[in-house]
Amino acid sequence: MKTGEKLKRIRKFRGYNQPEFAVMVGLGENAAPRIAQYESGYRVPSPKLLKTMAEVLDCNSLALMGVTGQNVEELMMMFFWLEEEHPGMFHAFQMQRTELTDYDFEATDGANIYYHDGNSWPAHAPCGLWIDNNLMNGFFREWLYHQQELKAGTITREEYFEWKISWPYTCDECGKREPAKKWRKKNTALDSEES
Repeated sequence: MKTGEKLKRIRKFRGYNQPEFAVMVGLGENAAPRIAQYESGYRVPSPKLLKTMAEVLDCNSLALMGVTGQNVEELMMMFFWLEEEHPGMFHAFQMQRTELTDYDFEATDGANIYYHDGNSWPAHAPCGLWIDNNLMNGFFREWLYHQQELKAGTITREEYFEWKISWPYTCDECGKREPAKKWRKKNTALDSEES
């Protein structure tokens, strides 16, 4: 969601019309068209004005800004806005500790996801996020697959970085098909068959 759309949504949520909001942020009585331009994306408010708008709207200024990926708060705000656009897409849950040693985690018939607190898990119970979107789950599945390859040493850190910076052209459906952009330095599947 773009800054203008966020601004409009929060302004309406707070119950302000464009003329009164223009006055509240210090633009004057005749500046309603300017607010409309900001909300339509025709104009972009300065960082200073965005901060003032956030103060008037009593919200985090990150709630109005576009995501730059510079910090975790922005990432959370991105998830919050995605949830607004797609209600029911995100499901947060608390993982439960287990004594199982064969698996790091497992799904059960209930809503609990279990983890075994070894060196790769945090000292406290981690939270999880389930995304109810087949396309996103496919992306995450492939990401996990390549993380596991890196951990196992079947791809190098450089190959993994190449996969990430050239994504989605490097998608290979977890090694099942040839990607649009070659990113492996060697063909791992063929190399293992020849050994």
